[in-house]
Amino acid sequence: MLTVRPVGPADRLRRPAGVLLGLCLMAAAVPVSTAVAAPRAYAMDLGVRADFVAQTNNVQCVGASMQMMLNMMRAGADRTAATQRKLQQLAREYSGPRPDGFVRRGASVRGWAAGLTFMGAGGYRVDGAPTIEEATLMAARAMRMTGRPAGLLVWSGRHAWVMSGFRSTIDPLLSGARITGVIVEDPLYPAVSSQWGRSPTPGAVLNLSVLGRQFVPRWGSWWSSGLDGQFVVVLPYEFDPRHLRNI
Repeated sequence: MLTVRPVGPADRLRRPAGVLLGLCLMAAAVPVSTAVAAPRAYAMDLGVRADFVAQTNNVQCVGASMQMMLNMMRAGADRTAATQRKLQQLAREYSGPRPDGFVRRGASVRGWAAGLTFMGAGGYRVDGAPTIEEATLMAARAMRMTGRPAGLLVWSGRHAWVMSGFRSTIDPLLSGARITGVIVEDPLYPAVSSQWGRSPTPGAVLNLSVLGRQFVPRWGSWWSSGLDGQFVVVLPYEFDPRHLRNI
């Protein structure tokens, strides 16, 4: 059985978010110039290539994506097939039945988010946006605030990718920021889909035009979440324990 271990401060500080914090602290000691510097381009990459895990069969893209995301948040990298299978089973347990009555072969995007939360990776939720620009900016902002990776529901809802980083015109938390590139990890690499094309190399930076060939809106007659027709993302968030006061 998988061990639930929350992601602690020591785990997060090994990632670029901690490096950025250190740079901010050093910058605070430098005298402030009277001139206001123009905002600079911003970049974040939470993954290292050892974090990548290929899915062990055609249906475990969610389990493999969860495994990669946990690798990015914890010291060391678990790339075993046994862990991937257990994560897939966990996501399936939280997926629930399909509304159309058919047996689900894989795991749902909601099982993906719930499984990560259960594994102590912090809060994760499912959201969507009507455009790829809005969806990727939403994911970048969530990553910027939490220092944790996001997920992309690609192939019109049939496949899972990890968003391990991004490039933006300025800090995504600032007004007017635009995403210029998304760093992705496709657990099917190096496969080539007859419909969707070649799987990107792990850690590839895709501009939105290239990303949009595979990250497309979710459509499906059995989809009942209210996110049909939207670009669907799995977002990290900081859980506020104050929300428990009224329970």
